[in-house]
Amino acid sequence: MRAGIRSRESRRLLLEAGAEEFAQTGFYQTKVSSIAARAGLTQPDFYIHFESKEQIYEELVESFRALVNETTQSMKVEPDQSKAEILNRGQVFLEAIFRMLSNNPAMTRVGFYQAADSVRIKAEMAEHIKKHLQAAQRWGSCREELNPELTAECVIGLIERLTLTQLLPGRESPSVLAKQARDLLYNGMLASEG
Repeated sequence: MRAGIRSRESRRLLLEAGAEEFAQTGFYQTKVSSIAARAGLTQPDFYIHFESKEQIYEELVESFRALVNETTQSMKVEPDQSKAEILNRGQVFLEAIFRMLSNNPAMTRVGFYQAADSVRIKAEMAEHIKKHLQAAQRWGSCREELNPELTAECVIGLIERLTLTQLLPGRESPSVLAKQARDLLYNGMLASEG
């Protein structure tokens, strides 16, 4: 039993260390020895859990993808919501995304920006958002003339850029970014006429 716990802990340490190494130095510059050293383990320990740095990298990217999908799928759009409920749900959704990315900065750098699969991850996010926008259009909660695909891509671009320039450097919190993004997406940039 004790050996199994140590083995799981070693694997977890290697994954955390791998995410940090890949995020800092990129895939090609990262060495198995640097991952093992950061984890406080040896290279033979690394090879007990992973066949190669490619395998650990792929596992990190796939873990990130699953986390993003889980968070994106938490978005709920329902018929007959008031404008206040829609705004609140938008805030909650955006904050959940920004918080998930903020809580996993190394994995975010790898999975959202470095990995070849980052394109697929963002495309899956956009597809999920597009489906919610289409449902909101059917229910009359969202303007009919909006192109759901284009709008979803804009949301992903906004998330991607704010994460890189504001969230990861610690300039803004997930809640502040979510509020700013929600206000822009839901209310636009023009001052109200009054």
